[in-house]
Amino acid sequence: MKEQEEFFQIDQLEKQRVHTAKSYLEFLRVPAMSAGVYTLPAGGTDPQKPHKEDEMYYVVRGQARMRVGSEDRAISRGSVIYVTAEVEHHFYDVVEELVVLVFFAPAET
Repeated sequence: MKEQEEFFQIDQLEKQRVHTAKSYLEFLRVPAMSAGVYTLPAGGTDPQKPHKEDEMYYVVRGQARMRVGSEDRAISRGSVIYVTAEVEHHFYDVVEELVVLVFFAPAET
């Protein structure tokens, strides 16, 4: 099996995401996981539904609140959130543009 190494810069990923005019840009996909950048503008709404995969978020910048199941927390730069597959979750009260790295395991379907 061939090894694959890739290096990414968040600024470059954000530029690519802006170019697509979408809120989510997947930048890595291997069988065991996928990763992307998800952005919500200040005042924006998060339309996502539960996923079939486990998920981890890392907040690069911004401020908002996040509900995961019955838990509700303020999140900001440096927050790390784990969401089990099939659990309801969403960001809300986005005060500052939210830029989040998202990791799915296995890769999102």
